[in-house]
Amino acid sequence: MIGKILRNTLSIDRLFGVAVLAGLIAVQIIDPYPIEFLRLKTFDYYQNLKPRPVPPPEQKPVTIIDLDEKSLAEVGQWPWPRTQVAQLVDNAFALGAGLVAFDIVFAEPDRMNPSSVAEAIYGLDETMQTKLKGLISNDAVMAKTIKKKRVVLGQSGFWEKREIKAGPPVRKSVAVHWRGPKKQKFAPERVLPALPDIVRNIPILEKAGMGHGLFTLTPEPDGIVRRVPAFFIYDGDIYPALSIEMLRVATGRRTVIIEADEAGVSAVKVSKSLQVATDNKGRMWPYFSKSDKAKYVSAVDVLAGTADPALFKGKMAIVGTSAVGLLDIRSTPTEKVIPGVEVHAQLLESIFHKAYLTRPNYALGAELLLLAGGGLLMIILVPWVDAKWALLLFFSVAGGAMYGSWYMFSEHQALIDAVYGTISILLLYTLLTYTGYAREEKERAQVRNAFGHYLSPAMVEKLAEDPSQLTLGGETRNMSMLFCDVRGFTTISEQFDAAGLTGFINKLLTPLTDVILKRNGTVDKYMGDCVMAFWNAPIDDEHHARHACLSALEMFAEMAPLNERLKKEAEAEGRKHIPLKVGTGINSGDVVVGNVGSDQRFDYSILGDEVNLASRLEGQCKTYAVDIVIGQNTQAQASELASLELDIIKVKGKTEAVRLYALLGDEEAGQAPYFKNLKMAHDGMLAAYRAQNWDKAEKWLGDCRTLMGDLNMAGYYDLYAGRIADCRKNPPGAGWDGVFVATTK
Repeated sequence: MIGKILRNTLSIDRLFGVAVLAGLIAVQIIDPYPIEFLRLKTFDYYQNLKPRPVPPPEQKPVTIIDLDEKSLAEVGQWPWPRTQVAQLVDNAFALGAGLVAFDIVFAEPDRMNPSSVAEAIYGLDETMQTKLKGLISNDAVMAKTIKKKRVVLGQSGFWEKREIKAGPPVRKSVAVHWRGPKKQKFAPERVLPALPDIVRNIPILEKAGMGHGLFTLTPEPDGIVRRVPAFFIYDGDIYPALSIEMLRVATGRRTVIIEADEAGVSAVKVSKSLQVATDNKGRMWPYFSKSDKAKYVSAVDVLAGTADPALFKGKMAIVGTSAVGLLDIRSTPTEKVIPGVEVHAQLLESIFHKAYLTRPNYALGAELLLLAGGGLLMIILVPWVDAKWALLLFFSVAGGAMYGSWYMFSEHQALIDAVYGTISILLLYTLLTYTGYAREEKERAQVRNAFGHYLSPAMVEKLAEDPSQLTLGGETRNMSMLFCDVRGFTTISEQFDAAGLTGFINKLLTPLTDVILKRNGTVDKYMGDCVMAFWNAPIDDEHHARHACLSALEMFAEMAPLNERLKKEAEAEGRKHIPLKVGTGINSGDVVVGNVGSDQRFDYSILGDEVNLASRLEGQCKTYAVDIVIGQNTQAQASELASLELDIIKVKGKTEAVRLYALLGDEEAGQAPYFKNLKMAHDGMLAAYRAQNWDKAEKWLGDCRTLMGDLNMAGYYDLYAGRIADCRKNPPGAGWDGVFVATTK
């Protein structure tokens, strides 16, 4: 018993499932980009379903000074003279801005500097050139304007190493708080994104700026900006992102602190009250809203002093561009097209309202727990329970996991992926279901191979679907039984030896069997030259009586071409051909059907009085000189077929009289005018005969002979002609009920 439990528990299906589950867990831990991409797309979908609400104007911490198409049209193409940029900064602070940052880098001297103009204008005299060169440069004007103001200059990463060396940062504004083991140190190059080079502002501006931040964005391979690095590595130094540097300058801090441990970066600490969570690579995850045009102010309006002061008072202002020609267009989870400057603005909004997204340290553990737990449930239950219940379990687990993932996002802005685990559990369910199905198909194939030559295809399929039926037992069913026997078989068999006779019988039984199986009948057994078949088991057949009758008619239709083939064979072999003739009996009624025999050997067969009656009816074909005899139950269930009552008899072995019918044709024949006329005369003859009206019976009998045409009823009418003649000589008496008692089978 214990061994059987262990075999079931450690089945091939389950061991295969465990191996697949282990592989899926390993893939999740390794986290290749396709898996990460699937996770990111899930989080994109969440943000599209529930984007961060756009804050009201008074709660917007950032205003974008937009170098838009309108500004470029009125002021001129970019870059503008640094004196105008300085005026832009002055006006922004005059409007109440608490900080101004640039999503732009001033990497080269202003081409409108007086000295540059002096060199560029042809024909200036030496005096004019000297005066121009003696004027203060536009760059110096801007440097003087931004000095000692809360201005953060932008810097940009460069995709390859340049010959121009940028040099170390003007001032370091990043420190590291190491929370890991004392023997270890923080290795920023291991987790932070490294830049081959940095494009920085010209020295005069860089020295004047209070802060310097990288506005470089790192889209995913699909081009969507989802995460913004808080820091970058260049030439061994750590450089802050523009948004982090803006927060540092806005709060008056000298440095920002990287919180790190052996797992990587966990957060950025700007001040005691302002800490931003990151992933282990120091990336911040903005919770994006839909693009908000209300936070944009045209740069030309700031220059003109006509901008609304309410949009600046106490806020941070970022100078950026939405102009398509300046090529700062990005994609985010909530917008296909958005100015790059708005990514920084939305990140700052997320931080200000503490609505940024986080990937908790326990996220991977929760995802692995879902995969391992759900996978083990599938491995344990799928081989035990029905597939639909296992599928219901899968939907319950998947639904709960997806709801939990959505709940953590919508209520706590925590990113926990349930999609990979759900897909993996579905894969396990599918594989386990398939392996179970394949195993069952193998068992079915074994059943088909073992029983295909002995049982009907319907029976083989039923056993293949449920091999457990190969046990003793039965059930009561209303069925139709058919017995078919060869007439004069003894005379025929004398022409063959044993092998030849077997081949001859097979030539007969094959077409008869094909007819039976074609109409969903089950061949019970072959008894020499006799075939026994039944309908409505194992396959349900509501019209079993009709199908049995039509099979009998078709079996007789097969006899003519069969006899023609056998005649040619006999002539070729130089022996006498004796045409084959068969008689068929069909009866319907309640019988017991099932596996009958012993525990070692059994057959699927039928038992009951109605079976015996079907056999007796086949024997009456000779008595009544007809081809097919059917019982009254069969006739009642297939009354649309062409049939004529033969007699009321007590067959041998039965005490009760039964009505017999001759089956003569299908529905079409039954509706033919000639048959209806014959049936009227035939029924009249039987009624007159049973009423002992011999004269009338003989008259109807004569009409029947005239109307029967090609139907094989001549021998039957000869029988009744003899009975009528005998009754005239020996009247049966007043108590006669017209029942004939059969003395032979």
